[in-house]
Amino acid sequence: MKITFVIPTLNEEEGIGITIDSINADELKKRGWEYEILIIDGNSEDRTREIAEQKGARVVIEPRKGYGRAYKTGLAMAGGDIIVTGDADGTYPFDRVHEYIELLLEENLDFITTNRFAELKHGAMSFKHFIGNFILSFTLRLLYGIKIEDSQSGMRIMRRDALKKIKPLEAFDDGMPFSEEIKIEMFRNKKIKAKEIPSCLYKRKGVAKIQSWKDGWRNLKFLILYRVKS
Repeated sequence: MKITFVIPTLNEEEGIGITIDSINADELKKRGWEYEILIIDGNSEDRTREIAEQKGARVVIEPRKGYGRAYKTGLAMAGGDIIVTGDADGTYPFDRVHEYIELLLEENLDFITTNRFAELKHGAMSFKHFIGNFILSFTLRLLYGIKIEDSQSGMRIMRRDALKKIKPLEAFDDGMPFSEEIKIEMFRNKKIKAKEIPSCLYKRKGVAKIQSWKDGWRNLKFLILYRVKS
């Protein structure tokens, strides 16, 4: 079995090396799993690509802007049977991924999303982001009836075949709403077995790219409009 890690980057020289190093290669190899690291870079102007390549990652430049755009490109290129996603800033527990993959296999799941609020490390999330995430997650539960606590988590573990059961990747939003959109598509699809599991969030390395109010408002509008259309 092969695992593909899909990680979008944009000027993440402070975090990309730590992120890649946190993947427990020994645990993956012990289980007989091959893996590849696919970096989708938005034309970084620092040493992000250089560091990633030195760590053995495959780097693909995606000049088109957007969080969702990067994932749409990366997911389409992923060659693994299992795909793992997450940010390049050292916040997600890539060191625990082998445990999450085992859970996916043991419970015959197709899609796992992680709940960062189960274990927020000191300084990992500002109060403003905490409140914004709470509002967005509450809205998603209210409008879609999906019982998840963290609608904005970027760490996902999925079978590549699950992507064939939802709408085409190119139909997804190019921006931040991608994170909630893929959860809605996975959890509402009766052919897919999806689950949220407790996880954690570490303190970020480097400067945050998210624009709290702008991105938060766009995500909220997306949830409302998408519900009206669906």
